[in-house]
Amino acid sequence: MSNRPGVFIVDLSLVVPLYNEEESVPLLHSRVCEACDELGIDWEVIYVDDGSSDQTWAALQQLVPGTGSLVSIQLHHNTGQTPAMAAGFEAARGRYVITMDGDLQNDPADVGMMLEAAREGFDLVCGWRKNRQDKLWSRKIPSLCANWLIRKITKVHIHDYGCSLKIYDRALVKRMRLYADMHRFLPFVAQQAGARVGERVVRHHARQFGVSKYGIGRTWKVLLDLIGLKLLVHYIRMPLVMFGVAAVPFFVVGTGVALWALLQAELRGPVVFGSSFLLVSVGVLVAASGLLGQSVATRESTRIAALVTNESDAKKDWAS
Repeated sequence: MSNRPGVFIVDLSLVVPLYNEEESVPLLHSRVCEACDELGIDWEVIYVDDGSSDQTWAALQQLVPGTGSLVSIQLHHNTGQTPAMAAGFEAARGRYVITMDGDLQNDPADVGMMLEAAREGFDLVCGWRKNRQDKLWSRKIPSLCANWLIRKITKVHIHDYGCSLKIYDRALVKRMRLYADMHRFLPFVAQQAGARVGERVVRHHARQFGVSKYGIGRTWKVLLDLIGLKLLVHYIRMPLVMFGVAAVPFFVVGTGVALWALLQAELRGPVVFGSSFLLVSVGVLVAASGLLGQSVATRESTRIAALVTNESDAKKDWAS
Protein backbone atom coordinates (compact mmCIF):
# COMPACT_ATOMS: atom_id res chain seq x y z
CA MET A 1 0.00 0.00 0.00
CA SER A 2 1.24 3.45 -0.87
CA ASN A 3 1.76 6.36 1.53
CA ARG A 4 2.06 8.93 -1.23
CA PRO A 5 -0.12 12.04 -0.63
CA GLY A 6 -3.51 11.72 -2.31
CA VAL A 7 -3.25 7.93 -2.69
CA PHE A 8 -5.46 5.55 -0.69
CA ILE A 9 -3.78 3.66 2.13
CA VAL A 10 -6.75 1.61 3.40
CA ASP A 11 -9.33 -0.45 1.53
CA LEU A 12 -12.45 1.24 2.87
CA SER A 13 -13.42 4.52 4.51
CA LEU A 14 -16.80 5.00 6.20
CA VAL A 15 -18.00 8.62 6.48
CA VAL A 16 -20.78 9.14 9.05
CA PRO A 17 -22.19 12.66 9.62
CA LEU A 18 -23.73 13.09 13.08
CA TYR A 19 -26.02 15.75 14.48
CA ASN A 20 -27.39 15.33 18.01
CA GLU A 21 -26.96 11.55 18.01
CA GLU A 22 -25.29 11.03 21.40
CA GLU A 23 -27.45 8.00 22.24
CA SER A 24 -26.82 6.31 18.89
CA VAL A 25 -23.02 6.69 18.83
CA PRO A 26 -21.92 3.73 21.04
CA LEU A 27 -24.23 1.18 19.42
CA LEU A 28 -23.52 2.54 15.93
CA HIS A 29 -19.75 2.21 16.39
CA SER A 30 -20.10 -1.30 17.77
CA ARG A 31 -22.08 -2.38 14.70
CA VAL A 32 -19.70 -0.62 12.32
CA CYS A 33 -16.71 -2.42 13.86
CA GLU A 34 -18.52 -5.76 13.76
CA ALA A 35 -19.52 -5.37 10.10
CA CYS A 36 -16.11 -4.14 8.88
CA ASP A 37 -14.06 -6.65 10.88
CA GLU A 38 -15.89 -9.47 9.08
CA LEU A 39 -14.64 -8.18 5.71
CA GLY A 40 -11.00 -8.94 6.44
CA ILE A 41 -9.76 -5.63 4.99
CA ASP A 42 -8.04 -2.48 6.21
CA TRP A 43 -10.71 0.08 7.05
CA GLU A 44 -11.35 3.37 8.81
CA VAL A 45 -14.42 5.16 10.08
CA ILE A 46 -14.70 8.95 10.01
CA TYR A 47 -17.35 10.51 12.24
CA VAL A 48 -18.20 14.14 11.50
CA ASP A 49 -19.96 15.93 14.35
CA ASP A 50 -21.94 18.61 12.52
CA GLY A 51 -22.08 21.16 15.32
CA SER A 52 -24.21 19.06 17.68
CA SER A 53 -25.76 20.82 20.67
CA ASP A 54 -25.87 17.65 22.79
CA GLN A 55 -23.05 15.34 23.98
CA THR A 56 -22.34 13.73 20.60
CA TRP A 57 -18.72 14.93 20.57
CA ALA A 58 -18.14 13.66 24.12
CA ALA A 59 -19.59 10.27 23.10
CA LEU A 60 -17.19 10.12 20.15
CA GLN A 61 -14.22 10.70 22.47
CA GLN A 62 -15.17 7.59 24.43
CA LEU A 63 -15.03 5.24 21.44
CA VAL A 64 -12.37 2.55 21.05
CA PRO A 65 -10.92 2.25 17.50
CA GLY A 66 -11.05 -1.56 17.27
CA THR A 67 -9.21 -3.13 14.34
CA GLY A 68 -9.85 -0.15 12.08
CA SER A 69 -8.74 3.46 12.32
CA LEU A 70 -11.05 5.94 14.01
CA VAL A 71 -11.18 9.61 13.00
CA SER A 72 -13.46 12.20 14.64
CA ILE A 73 -14.05 15.62 13.09
CA GLN A 74 -15.94 18.39 14.87
CA LEU A 75 -17.51 21.26 12.94
CA HIS A 76 -18.00 24.37 15.04
CA HIS A 77 -21.60 24.95 13.97
CA ASN A 78 -24.34 23.05 12.18
CA THR A 79 -23.58 23.33 8.47
CA GLY A 80 -25.85 20.62 7.05
CA GLN A 81 -25.33 17.11 5.75
CA THR A 82 -23.60 18.07 2.50
CA PRO A 83 -20.74 20.10 4.07
CA ALA A 84 -20.37 17.41 6.75
CA MET A 85 -19.99 14.76 4.04
CA ALA A 86 -17.51 16.96 2.20
CA ALA A 87 -15.40 17.22 5.36
CA GLY A 88 -15.42 13.44 5.67
CA PHE A 89 -14.53 12.99 2.00
CA GLU A 90 -11.56 15.31 2.43
CA ALA A 91 -10.22 13.17 5.28
CA ALA A 92 -10.98 9.79 3.67
CA ARG A 93 -7.98 7.64 2.70
CA GLY A 94 -9.84 4.58 1.41
CA ARG A 95 -9.92 2.89 -1.98
CA TYR A 96 -13.70 3.00 -1.56
CA VAL A 97 -15.73 5.47 0.51
CA ILE A 98 -19.08 4.63 2.09
CA THR A 99 -21.50 7.17 3.57
CA MET A 100 -24.32 6.38 5.98
CA ASP A 101 -26.55 8.13 8.49
CA GLY A 102 -25.63 8.07 12.15
CA ASP A 103 -29.12 7.36 13.50
CA LEU A 104 -28.95 3.53 13.05
CA GLN A 105 -31.66 3.56 10.38
CA ASN A 106 -29.04 2.51 7.83
CA ASP A 107 -27.60 -0.92 8.68
CA PRO A 108 -23.80 -1.27 8.87
CA ALA A 109 -24.29 -4.95 8.04
CA ASP A 110 -24.97 -3.85 4.43
CA VAL A 111 -21.41 -2.50 4.07
CA GLY A 112 -20.07 -5.81 2.71
CA MET A 113 -22.83 -6.09 0.11
CA MET A 114 -22.26 -2.51 -1.04
CA LEU A 115 -18.52 -3.12 -1.30
CA GLU A 116 -19.10 -6.16 -3.51
CA ALA A 117 -21.40 -4.09 -5.75
CA ALA A 118 -18.74 -1.40 -6.13
CA ARG A 119 -16.19 -4.03 -7.11
CA GLU A 120 -18.44 -5.01 -10.02
CA GLY A 121 -17.26 -1.85 -11.78
CA PHE A 122 -19.55 0.92 -10.51
CA ASP A 123 -18.15 4.29 -9.46
CA LEU A 124 -21.18 4.93 -7.25
CA VAL A 125 -23.68 2.47 -5.81
CA CYS A 126 -26.79 3.94 -4.15
CA GLY A 127 -28.82 2.26 -1.45
CA TRP A 128 -32.54 1.79 -2.02
CA ARG A 129 -34.68 1.69 1.14
CA LYS A 130 -37.32 -0.44 -0.54
CA ASN A 131 -39.01 -1.34 2.75
CA ARG A 132 -38.64 2.04 4.42
CA GLN A 133 -39.47 2.27 8.13
CA ASP A 134 -40.71 5.86 8.34
CA LYS A 135 -44.00 7.67 8.77
CA LEU A 136 -46.20 7.45 5.67
CA TRP A 137 -47.50 11.02 5.24
CA SER A 138 -44.63 13.07 6.63
CA ARG A 139 -41.69 11.08 5.19
CA LYS A 140 -42.53 8.33 2.69
CA ILE A 141 -45.04 10.06 0.41
CA PRO A 142 -43.07 13.35 0.12
CA SER A 143 -39.96 11.26 -0.57
CA LEU A 144 -41.71 9.29 -3.32
CA CYS A 145 -42.85 12.53 -4.98
CA ALA A 146 -39.41 14.13 -4.70
CA ASN A 147 -37.65 11.05 -6.09
CA TRP A 148 -40.05 10.95 -9.05
CA LEU A 149 -39.40 14.63 -9.84
CA ILE A 150 -35.63 14.23 -9.53
CA ARG A 151 -35.64 11.21 -11.86
CA LYS A 152 -37.65 13.15 -14.45
CA ILE A 153 -35.27 16.11 -14.35
CA THR A 154 -31.93 14.33 -14.12
CA LYS A 155 -32.71 11.22 -16.20
CA VAL A 156 -30.72 9.22 -13.62
CA HIS A 157 -33.09 6.39 -12.71
CA ILE A 158 -32.36 5.88 -9.02
CA HIS A 159 -35.28 4.94 -6.79
CA ASP A 160 -34.07 6.53 -3.56
CA TYR A 161 -32.05 9.73 -3.87
CA GLY A 162 -32.41 10.44 -0.15
CA CYS A 163 -30.74 7.27 1.08
CA SER A 164 -27.41 8.19 2.68
CA LEU A 165 -26.02 4.66 2.37
CA LYS A 166 -23.87 4.93 -0.75
CA ILE A 167 -20.45 3.69 -1.79
CA TYR A 168 -18.07 5.67 -4.00
CA ASP A 169 -14.90 4.92 -5.87
CA ARG A 170 -12.15 7.13 -4.47
CA ALA A 171 -11.46 8.72 -7.85
CA LEU A 172 -15.07 9.93 -7.99
CA VAL A 173 -15.03 11.31 -4.44
CA LYS A 174 -11.91 13.34 -5.09
CA ARG A 175 -13.22 14.96 -8.27
CA MET A 176 -16.74 15.81 -7.09
CA ARG A 177 -17.39 19.31 -5.77
CA LEU A 178 -20.14 19.39 -3.13
CA TYR A 179 -21.90 22.58 -2.09
CA ALA A 180 -25.12 23.97 -0.61
CA ASP A 181 -27.58 21.15 0.18
CA MET A 182 -26.82 18.88 -2.77
CA HIS A 183 -26.30 15.56 -0.97
CA ARG A 184 -29.63 14.23 -2.24
CA PHE A 185 -28.50 14.90 -5.83
CA LEU A 186 -25.16 13.09 -5.61
CA PRO A 187 -26.09 10.46 -8.25
CA PHE A 188 -26.66 13.28 -10.74
CA VAL A 189 -23.47 15.09 -9.69
CA ALA A 190 -21.59 11.81 -10.09
CA GLN A 191 -23.04 11.17 -13.53
CA GLN A 192 -21.98 14.66 -14.61
CA ALA A 193 -18.47 13.69 -13.52
CA GLY A 194 -18.61 10.66 -15.83
CA ALA A 195 -19.43 8.04 -13.19
CA ARG A 196 -21.09 4.65 -13.63
CA VAL A 197 -24.03 4.64 -11.19
CA GLY A 198 -25.71 1.52 -9.77
CA GLU A 199 -28.24 0.68 -7.08
CA ARG A 200 -28.81 -2.02 -4.45
CA VAL A 201 -31.70 -2.71 -2.06
CA VAL A 202 -30.59 -2.10 1.54
CA ARG A 203 -32.15 -2.61 4.93
CA HIS A 204 -33.82 0.23 6.78
CA HIS A 205 -34.76 0.37 10.46
CA ALA A 206 -37.08 2.51 12.53
CA ARG A 207 -35.33 5.23 14.52
CA GLN A 208 -34.32 4.01 18.00
CA PHE A 209 -33.04 7.21 19.60
CA GLY A 210 -33.62 10.93 19.29
CA VAL A 211 -35.83 12.64 16.75
CA SER A 212 -35.69 12.99 12.98
CA LYS A 213 -33.94 16.08 11.62
CA TYR A 214 -36.17 16.07 8.53
CA GLY A 215 -39.86 16.73 8.12
CA ILE A 216 -42.50 17.73 5.60
CA GLY A 217 -41.44 21.37 6.06
CA ARG A 218 -38.32 20.62 4.01
CA THR A 219 -40.47 20.02 0.92
CA TRP A 220 -40.12 23.66 -0.15
CA LYS A 221 -36.36 23.45 0.23
CA VAL A 222 -36.29 20.38 -2.00
CA LEU A 223 -38.41 22.18 -4.61
CA LEU A 224 -36.03 25.14 -4.63
CA ASP A 225 -33.10 22.75 -4.97
CA LEU A 226 -34.88 21.12 -7.92
CA ILE A 227 -35.11 24.50 -9.67
CA GLY A 228 -31.37 24.93 -9.23
CA LEU A 229 -30.84 21.36 -10.39
CA LYS A 230 -32.87 22.02 -13.53
CA LEU A 231 -30.46 24.81 -14.42
CA LEU A 232 -27.51 22.55 -13.67
CA VAL A 233 -28.86 19.81 -15.92
CA HIS A 234 -29.05 22.11 -18.92
CA TYR A 235 -26.20 24.54 -18.35
CA ILE A 236 -23.60 22.97 -16.05
CA ARG A 237 -21.13 22.67 -18.92
CA MET A 238 -22.29 25.78 -20.80
CA PRO A 239 -22.50 28.71 -18.36
CA LEU A 240 -21.83 31.16 -21.18
CA VAL A 241 -25.03 29.99 -22.90
CA MET A 242 -27.10 30.34 -19.72
CA PHE A 243 -25.84 33.83 -18.88
CA GLY A 244 -25.95 34.84 -22.53
CA VAL A 245 -29.64 33.94 -22.72
CA ALA A 246 -30.27 35.87 -19.49
CA ALA A 247 -28.44 38.94 -20.89
CA VAL A 248 -30.49 39.13 -24.12
CA PRO A 249 -33.63 40.74 -22.56
CA PHE A 250 -31.52 43.50 -20.99
CA PHE A 251 -29.86 44.27 -24.33
CA VAL A 252 -33.17 44.18 -26.24
CA VAL A 253 -35.13 46.31 -23.78
CA GLY A 254 -32.27 48.79 -23.23
CA THR A 255 -31.70 49.24 -26.97
CA GLY A 256 -35.45 49.45 -27.61
CA VAL A 257 -35.89 52.20 -25.01
CA ALA A 258 -33.04 54.20 -26.54
CA LEU A 259 -34.42 53.92 -30.09
CA TRP A 260 -37.92 54.77 -28.94
CA ALA A 261 -36.62 57.85 -27.10
CA LEU A 262 -34.81 59.01 -30.24
CA LEU A 263 -38.08 58.85 -32.16
CA GLN A 264 -40.01 60.74 -29.49
CA ALA A 265 -38.64 64.26 -29.10
CA GLU A 266 -40.34 64.82 -25.76
CA LEU A 267 -38.70 61.71 -24.25
CA ARG A 268 -35.09 62.58 -24.97
CA GLY A 269 -34.35 63.30 -21.33
CA PRO A 270 -31.47 62.05 -19.17
CA VAL A 271 -33.75 59.73 -17.19
CA VAL A 272 -34.81 57.76 -20.28
CA PHE A 273 -31.33 57.49 -21.73
CA GLY A 274 -29.95 56.74 -18.26
CA SER A 275 -32.41 53.86 -17.92
CA SER A 276 -31.41 52.57 -21.35
CA PHE A 277 -27.72 52.76 -20.46
CA LEU A 278 -28.35 50.96 -17.15
CA LEU A 279 -30.21 48.09 -18.85
CA VAL A 280 -27.50 47.60 -21.47
CA SER A 281 -24.82 47.75 -18.75
CA VAL A 282 -26.59 45.03 -16.75
CA GLY A 283 -26.70 42.92 -19.91
CA VAL A 284 -22.97 43.37 -20.37
CA LEU A 285 -22.30 42.36 -16.76
CA VAL A 286 -24.49 39.25 -17.05
CA ALA A 287 -22.77 38.20 -20.28
CA ALA A 288 -19.36 38.83 -18.68
CA SER A 289 -20.38 36.59 -15.77
CA GLY A 290 -21.11 33.84 -18.28
CA LEU A 291 -17.69 34.29 -19.84
CA LEU A 292 -16.07 34.04 -16.42
CA GLY A 293 -18.13 30.95 -15.61
CA GLN A 294 -17.12 29.33 -18.90
CA SER A 295 -13.48 29.96 -18.04
CA VAL A 296 -13.90 28.33 -14.62
CA ALA A 297 -15.76 25.35 -16.16
CA THR A 298 -12.99 24.83 -18.69
CA ARG A 299 -10.33 24.96 -15.98
CA GLU A 300 -12.32 22.51 -13.82
CA SER A 301 -12.64 20.07 -16.73
CA THR A 302 -8.88 20.19 -17.17
CA ARG A 303 -8.37 19.58 -13.44
CA ILE A 304 -10.72 16.59 -13.46
CA ALA A 305 -8.98 15.06 -16.47
CA ALA A 306 -5.62 15.37 -14.71
CA LEU A 307 -7.05 13.92 -11.49
CA VAL A 308 -8.56 10.94 -13.31
CA THR A 309 -5.17 10.22 -14.85
CA ASN A 310 -3.48 10.39 -11.44
CA GLU A 311 -6.10 8.14 -9.85
CA SER A 312 -5.67 5.61 -12.67
CA ASP A 313 -1.96 5.49 -11.83
CA ALA A 314 -2.89 5.04 -8.16
CA LYS A 315 -5.11 2.05 -9.03
CA LYS A 316 -2.15 0.45 -10.80
CA ASP A 317 -0.11 0.92 -7.62
CA TRP A 318 -2.91 -0.74 -5.63
CA ALA A 319 -3.11 -3.69 -8.00
CA SER A 320 0.65 -4.22 -7.86
